[in-house]
Amino acid sequence: MTRSDTHGAINAVWRIESARLIAGLARMVHDVGLAEDFAQDALVAALEQWPESGVPDNPGAWLMAIAKRRAIDALRRRAILERKQGELGRELEVQLQTVAPDFGAAIDDDLGDDLLRLVFISCHPVLSTKARVALTLRLLGGLTTDEIARAFLVPEPTVAQRIVRAKRTLAEARVPFEVPEGADRAARLSSVLEVVYLIFNEGYSATAGDDWVRPALCEEALRLGRILATLAPKEPEVHGLVALMEIQASRFRARTGPSGEPILLLDQDRARWDQLLIRRGLAALERAEEFGDALGPYALQAAIAACHARARTPQETDWARIAALYAALVQLVPSPVVELNRAVALAMAFGPAAGLELVDTLTSEPALKDYHLLPSVRGDLLTKLGRFEEARAEFERAASLTRNNRERDLLLTRAVACGAHP
Repeated sequence: MTRSDTHGAINAVWRIESARLIAGLARMVHDVGLAEDFAQDALVAALEQWPESGVPDNPGAWLMAIAKRRAIDALRRRAILERKQGELGRELEVQLQTVAPDFGAAIDDDLGDDLLRLVFISCHPVLSTKARVALTLRLLGGLTTDEIARAFLVPEPTVAQRIVRAKRTLAEARVPFEVPEGADRAARLSSVLEVVYLIFNEGYSATAGDDWVRPALCEEALRLGRILATLAPKEPEVHGLVALMEIQASRFRARTGPSGEPILLLDQDRARWDQLLIRRGLAALERAEEFGDALGPYALQAAIAACHARARTPQETDWARIAALYAALVQLVPSPVVELNRAVALAMAFGPAAGLELVDTLTSEPALKDYHLLPSVRGDLLTKLGRFEEARAEFERAASLTRNNRERDLLLTRAVACGAHP
């Protein structure tokens, strides 16, 4: 294996194993930032040694053993957490003696619990939303600050600062490395699901830049969602979120044209939808429904996506059911954005005038003041009603509000098309 091949293998191993390393170490040292430092030390050791010695048979266990050694050395050298130093040092030393003769024993039995703890601490509500997203991608996704920055089109130093501040905030707040229970669990789980879906959405419909979609972000969110479903199999909303992401991701190949231009849902070639992802999504939705409780927000959105996935043509879509599902969703999550989506469903089920009536009640909503999809939807409904001049103005306004260049081009094209009508 060449040196470049070895480095490629190391990168692949790191992407797979980093979350497990950090999770296991964080349980021991009770500090996420410190745990990541020890894991990074192990990565540096791999970069130094593996090109000469070769990739070990159990690379994750090798990294864990090295990281534990570095943790012991650091605790002794810097006297971190003085009153716990002796206790932690002895605990780590005992664990190291267990793993040193056999790297295969380096991964602890409660790895699943450790990962779940890391998920909850990375998405802790004490952090800002942007900090939660960055820290989750860093600790659980194994992404570099540069990769995160490029994914969200922000400067790398900005991402680095968010991550540093997030670790500091967690340390200062003395956030325990634990899986929450009782009433706190629901609120914390909601924060976790929000972060995962934010990552997915940024990949599915990029808010800015030249690309309409960024599949890598969606794939990362799907991976995190699937891990979470394995770690928390009795949480219906986890399965609901996975179902929603699987079904939406099934449309990727049909969402853009040859030049990367957006193709809207009703214009997509459904033969290009990924049937495997659809089946996986429908199966996850069934798991969410098996609990027998009323569907939560993510499961309801998944049920809406399932209506599209089951329709072989746009004409076969059960728009009346979609409108009813949106009505149920708005009861759970009162939101003008959900109401806007319900208006689209009403227009498809009962005619554009019915949809426009609801849309017009939303034009004074402060939350939608700069939301480009409001004038975009209104322009579409006005076009269907033959009110082309009004529609043109709406599409132009929508184009002025979006920060995504592909979407802006689409909206301006629709505005020009309206101008072609007498």
